[in-house]
Formats: sequence, structure tokens, C-alpha cells
Amino acid sequence: MYVPLTSSSSSSSSSVFSLPSLRYIVADPGYDDKKLYEYSKNTLRIDLICPVERYESTSKKRLEIVCFYQSVLGQVIYSQRRISVEPLIEHIKSVFRIDQLPVRGFHAVSAIVLLSVLLYQIMVYYNCKNDKSNPKSIKYMLGTW
Repeated sequence: MYVPLTSSSSSSSSSVFSLPSLRYIVADPGYDDKKLYEYSKNTLRIDLICPVERYESTSKKRLEIVCFYQSVLGQVIYSQRRISVEPLIEHIKSVFRIDQLPVRGFHAVSAIVLLSVLLYQIMVYYNCKNDKSNPKSIKYMLGTW
């Protein structure tokens, strides 16, 4: 189930699935936004962890986020992003050659990226079902190698 973090409708909170063991969500600096922090905390009941800068005029509420991100626990949590997310994104970009997209706008870009991820998952599943030695080796299937 796909739940967009930027959803503003109040009825969407009833459709959010429950993940009791999930406490943090890690994101890159592009997600450093007050509305996203509030949405993840109040609606999803998850702490959003992303790089945050401290400035002279930083508010008290934001200072708490800065302090947590800079803490040992915050850094350990954020370092997991490099291990799990970045290699997958880079692999999908290289397989489908979507570094430079021919479209602009959130909806057009997300449609292409989500379609690429879906196709990638289908191909990995196909390779697993056919007992391939390396199920993630799908460049040969697409002829992009």
C-alpha cells in the first residue's frame, strides 16, 4: 500500500497502515520540511530523520530535531540509509537509465520511477521463480548491459 507523505486529506490518516515496530523513517535532505515532520510525527507516529542544519535563528522545536539528528543515535539511524536505500536506487537508475528523465513534475516523475521499481520487482521475482543463480541480474533481460 502506497501512502504519500505529502497527503493533506484528513481521511487519509484512517487508511494509514499500522507499523508498531517502525519508529523512524530516514530521508535525504530534500525531505527537511516542517509539514513533513509534523505529518510523520502526528499522523504516522514515526520520527522523520534527515540532515538538518542549525542556524542562529533556529526555533526551539527545530533545535530538538537538529540535536537528535546530530546525536549518536540519530547518526546511527541515518547511516542505515546508505546501506539499504542508496545501492537499490542507484541500481534501478542504471538498469532503466533514468538518471535524466524526459519529463518534469512530481506526478510524471513518480509515475516513471514507480513503474521502473514495479518492473524491477517483477523481473527479480521471475528470476527467483526460475532458479537463476543471481536473481537481481536483470540487465541482461533488458539488453541494457
